[in-house]
Amino acid sequence: MENSFLSEYVKQNLRACQLKQLGILEEIDRICKKYNIEYWLDGGTILGAVRHGGFIPWDDDIDVAMRLEEMEKFIKVASKELPENLFLQTPESDPHCKEPIVKVRDMNSLYIEASDMFNTDYQKGLFVDIFPFIDYPTASRHWIKKISRGISVSYSILHGQHYYSLRSFCEFFYFGAKYMVLKGLWQFLCYVRKRDTYISNILINNGYGIMHRQDSIFPVGEIQFEGKTFSAPHNPDAYLKDLYRDYMTVPPEEKRKIHAIFVKPELIKKSKED
Repeated sequence: MENSFLSEYVKQNLRACQLKQLGILEEIDRICKKYNIEYWLDGGTILGAVRHGGFIPWDDDIDVAMRLEEMEKFIKVASKELPENLFLQTPESDPHCKEPIVKVRDMNSLYIEASDMFNTDYQKGLFVDIFPFIDYPTASRHWIKKISRGISVSYSILHGQHYYSLRSFCEFFYFGAKYMVLKGLWQFLCYVRKRDTYISNILINNGYGIMHRQDSIFPVGEIQFEGKTFSAPHNPDAYLKDLYRDYMTVPPEEKRKIHAIFVKPELIKKSKED
């Protein structure tokens, strides 16, 4: 049941949350330009840039994407380039975090989603998501969707929080076997089909089975977001149609949901001397 007091509190702090995330994005952009790392705005962020010129008014996160090999370059340099208040969260830098998404988090804030757990110690500050993209084999969208959705769901269940029961025991073997079979089928497709036309998020993050044509992203262009210039897909219209179909239609008010159930944009107030 939704807590109306908390919901109103989150709404009142939404803009401060967005501006802090914008600052994180600017740092990512600075590092990528310095080291010639190619990235682009993704998901609701590129939708917000096209439809609203910035954040979707009720959105409280930022998504960027880059090729997997570019992300590996970013991870290597980010630890020495990010300012002290920002933390690069990966499975290696924060082993207690179960989510398989690389994030740059602000350490002087708190961002809580319904899926967050308080019995494990991992960073929970405001963040920008970074998604790694890989080349996809040329195959029917139907099969790509079935494989990627199956792998994504299986991975989530296998790496979720488990309780000792007969059901969880059976789920472990069922979804473990399903994951292995689908992963083998994916590797077979990659071997027998060309991978020069489509690209998308790695399979464990692609539960919707989305595929983009590579020429809708490359060569990467630019777009205005909150009055600043960032990298964007070459053809935002085609990119957004892959994600949302009729993306220019604003959803009804009851579907305009903020992800966070609690957010504190600043934990420690900085003094004017600082």
